[in-house]
Amino acid sequence: MTELTDLTLTAARDRIARGEVSAQELTEAHVRAVEGARDLNAFIAETSELAMDMAKASDDRRARGEAGPLEGVPLAIKDLFCTKGVQSTAASHILDGFTPPYESTVTANLWKAGAVMLGKANMDEFAMGSSNENSHYGAARNPWQRRGDNKPLVPGGSSGGSASAVAARAALGATGTDTGGSIRQPASFCGIVGMKPTYGRCSRFGIVAFASSLDQAGPMTRTVRDAAVMLRAMAGHDPNDSTSVDTPVPDFEAALTGDIRGLRVGIPAEYSVEGMPEEIGRLWQQGVDWIKAAGAEPVEVSLPRTAYALPAYYIIAPAEASANLARYDGVRFGHRSAEARDLQELYEQTRGEGFGTEVKRRVLIGTYVLSAGYYDAYYNKARKVRTLIAEDFRNAFESVDVLLAPTTPSAAFGVGELVDDPLSMYLNDVFTVPASLAGLPSISVPAGLSDTGLPMGLQLIGRAFDEETVLRTAGVMEDAAGFDHRPAFIAGR
Repeated sequence: MTELTDLTLTAARDRIARGEVSAQELTEAHVRAVEGARDLNAFIAETSELAMDMAKASDDRRARGEAGPLEGVPLAIKDLFCTKGVQSTAASHILDGFTPPYESTVTANLWKAGAVMLGKANMDEFAMGSSNENSHYGAARNPWQRRGDNKPLVPGGSSGGSASAVAARAALGATGTDTGGSIRQPASFCGIVGMKPTYGRCSRFGIVAFASSLDQAGPMTRTVRDAAVMLRAMAGHDPNDSTSVDTPVPDFEAALTGDIRGLRVGIPAEYSVEGMPEEIGRLWQQGVDWIKAAGAEPVEVSLPRTAYALPAYYIIAPAEASANLARYDGVRFGHRSAEARDLQELYEQTRGEGFGTEVKRRVLIGTYVLSAGYYDAYYNKARKVRTLIAEDFRNAFESVDVLLAPTTPSAAFGVGELVDDPLSMYLNDVFTVPASLAGLPSISVPAGLSDTGLPMGLQLIGRAFDEETVLRTAGVMEDAAGFDHRPAFIAGR
């Protein structure tokens, strides 16, 4: 059983295709792994019976010669994705008991490709957070620990449960969503690969909305090749989503040629921020050395408005959240306050009881910056800054093919360490937010260990809809890094 959970997604896919293992055997091994990883609280809901039913149907399709590209591959699904007939809560009390009558387009694409659902992964409530401590169902834990220290660590957020499950070998891959870094940051913290595709590459239909102009689904896996395979299955135009772009989906796996000779890789000077730990700087330089050794040319570039990205993001994202979350009022679905005496109290008490502290904070910020007298001073100005940040990237890509930068300003931190310091928590997104504001594809690849033995990632950012170059470069960097370290949770199992 352990042998099966140690497989990568593509290795498992290939073994099933060769008839060496059945979808049911592979899924059963992962169902047991999910049960064995419950201490990590990586799942809000386990769907073991459904998983075994899906695996049997997968084996039947293969027997009929109708196998899909992900046939029999067991995945974790972030609880932000609506799954028909399976509770989907966005980790919020206000959506307790909500069972969607429809399927998100991304998960529908995965099921069409033959994938199997192991359960709904834990996350920060409504995807608002960088540590997965904001979940109504309790914090998820990172399977890694500092060397010589048993203190539990956060897996990052908001896709922390997805990252933890993949790193702990409880799923071959997982869906995540990235609004300002919520795929890449937890991927870095947990030592896995996390990719945010171009905004519009994957449909947002059926994904509970946080910030509509920023949210984008993407894969979280243990290798770059796995991410390429999973992204191809997830992506595609969707007429149900007006922000979905009608453009062909390439064979991303075929892009992994291992050859980046002649590629120009931009090194953005502004990502060397004050107070950045020395070990992050060393890792970044190591990444530069790897791409040089592979025949690519590092080129220093400037993204002059980078310093304004974080404040602009924390105006735009809460503003959109305040509008999107207005629909949760206790009238149509989800939690409804039992104490309300009239409609006004129903709204107030339902939202007061149903939303957690971080969600309330962001809704209040968003409502404030959209209010009369402050719209132009804050929200409109932030939108203009966002346009300038996108222009910086366009200018940089006139001379380079891809950008290389750190993913996060630190390795994973301890549970509870930053929970009362929201500003420090927000700073975790300092390297990931700019690409999100510009809607660009970006990937985090595990590249080394910190001085305390924790994984750290490097990030590659590409031109819009050029995921192929991003993945090709990431594959080369992954090979150079040779990251084969295992979390303490696995070693002790």
